[in-house]
Amino acid sequence: MAYNKNTPFNDLPALPPQDFIESPEILRHLAKAARHLGELNGLCTSLPDPQLLINTIILQESKDSSAIENIVTTQDELYKAASEENTASHAAKEVLSYREALYVGLEKMNSQKNLLLTNTMIEIVQTIKRNKSGIRTAPGTALKNAINGEVIYTPPCCEEVLREKLTSLEQFINNPDSSPLDPLIKMAFIHYQFEAIHPFADGNGRTGRIVNALYLVQQELLTQPVLYLSSYIVKYKTEYYQLLRSVTEQQNWHDWVMYILTALIETAQLTTKKIRAMLLLKEQYEKQMKQTLGSSFSYELLQLMFTLPYLKIELLEKRALAHRQTASVWLKKLTDANILKPQKIGRTTYYVNYRLMELLAEN
Repeated sequence: MAYNKNTPFNDLPALPPQDFIESPEILRHLAKAARHLGELNGLCTSLPDPQLLINTIILQESKDSSAIENIVTTQDELYKAASEENTASHAAKEVLSYREALYVGLEKMNSQKNLLLTNTMIEIVQTIKRNKSGIRTAPGTALKNAINGEVIYTPPCCEEVLREKLTSLEQFINNPDSSPLDPLIKMAFIHYQFEAIHPFADGNGRTGRIVNALYLVQQELLTQPVLYLSSYIVKYKTEYYQLLRSVTEQQNWHDWVMYILTALIETAQLTTKKIRAMLLLKEQYEKQMKQTLGSSFSYELLQLMFTLPYLKIELLEKRALAHRQTASVWLKKLTDANILKPQKIGRTTYYVNYRLMELLAEN
């Protein structure tokens, strides 16, 4: 039966695609992507305190992944919200939920013998949306052009069909014998398939991008889900959606796989560069802070500055780093030494690790 964008795509074929050919161009990109991912992974495994930098990098990924869905928040708003979530905007809360969902997915996968299952995907979307949403049950879902309302794609329907397709996708993800293809090519297939199944009423794009990160960890290509893939998709968003459509309508797997491999190459390089720059900055700060604070230097404070770049006196108290007066003295000394910059928002004064914020904003 011919594909029709106006009717549910219940004939969406299972993976792997039957007519996919690994062209010389794809193999060259594959080798390059594997090399840059290896370099990033080597850097992550050598970090003395990986959680410290990874938390901050993952927040950047959360911001960009949410921006693809038009959930927009500024750098400042986001990192301020990370320090004080109860005053955060709705958009900032959604971005923080993405980071939380990534960790929930990782924990779930670890507890299920390293398997990436449908129930993991459901927990991820529930964490993102902060509700109990599950697999779509109602008919009538269609993806439409936001400007003219034209139907672009109608995903499969309904729950029974969706679960069947997700079970088939699970087998492709978790069974090494399902395909002899390289995991990075498989990742491109998995990402398309998940988006085409479109199993949830909302949050599919973000869940799909978290599945990418978890799959790289599952395949031991990364020890941490640190790849900053959404920055590339934000930059080439139109092409991303055009290529998803061209797979559905013309089985154009070649250009889709090339897009994903290029995204992997560029984002692995970008993430490596950012982590190296953050390590260098942390090293410089450690020397400066030892001079500025003398015997009261606190390594925990230095770590906190890189985990939550927006500090305030109450946060240092809450983390049991110092009593109020000591915290106030430390932050004033670090401001006078031009290590932190004060920023008054309402009644609260934040002390901003502004050089880290500048570094995170670079592309």
